[in-house]
Amino acid sequence: MNKNLGHNWVLLRGLARESEHWGTFVPLLQSTFPESKISTLDLPGTGFLYQYTSPNSIEAITRQLRQNAFSNGCMQQPITILALSLGAMVAWEWMRSYPEDISSVILINTSFADLSPFYQRLRWQNYKELLLLMMACKVRERESRILQLVSNSTDNQEEKAQVWEKIQNERPISLKNSWRQIRAAATYRPGNIRPTQLVLLLNSQGDRLVAPVCSEAISKKWNLELHTHPSAGHDLPLDDGLWVVLQLKKWVTKINY
Repeated sequence: MNKNLGHNWVLLRGLARESEHWGTFVPLLQSTFPESKISTLDLPGTGFLYQYTSPNSIEAITRQLRQNAFSNGCMQQPITILALSLGAMVAWEWMRSYPEDISSVILINTSFADLSPFYQRLRWQNYKELLLLMMACKVRERESRILQLVSNSTDNQEEKAQVWEKIQNERPISLKNSWRQIRAAATYRPGNIRPTQLVLLLNSQGDRLVAPVCSEAISKKWNLELHTHPSAGHDLPLDDGLWVVLQLKKWVTKINY
């Protein structure tokens, strides 16, 4: 039994995204765990930290993020981290480097450079689309393209694009910081040490950005539990947040009881 599991949540987003991109998922998670504290943290160079320069390694990002977590009062007890994509790499490094901080992690649609080739970690079918993204001058066009790339849901696409455009206009992540995050993600190799904390992997069969086999490789290497959504895209909490919280609830209940 781990009584700290699921009592103090910290949520981390992925590449060039910030805490506001969680959208309606945060209140959904809070309603599922009403007695828990839920905090969202921005990676350096994103969100309310957009004017800072992002480090270009996962290790350095993790050190800065951990300092911010203490400053923001997120560390009163061992934390449960829920993290997506690049954020999940940071969660793994945090768990590896500062194991006393963390009781458990949930990693969504992530990958490691020493387990999966680059063309699976960033699926080759998207290289043209990513180039067009970089060339898009209008914020609305760029955010709409990102949404189409990471989401398979057609519900309220126009409304979501408007929200993402507003986020980018208010707290723009620079091209420089995006590239530094890409470099950090591309080079992250966590090594062979098996984590002592509890780990759950979630992935999406319909992920068109990161191949689902990347999560399978992590699961296989360390014999970690993996649950797969049959159709969602890369942004699994956006496409089917209810499915995510149901997996979390079942996992936490099983371990705590």
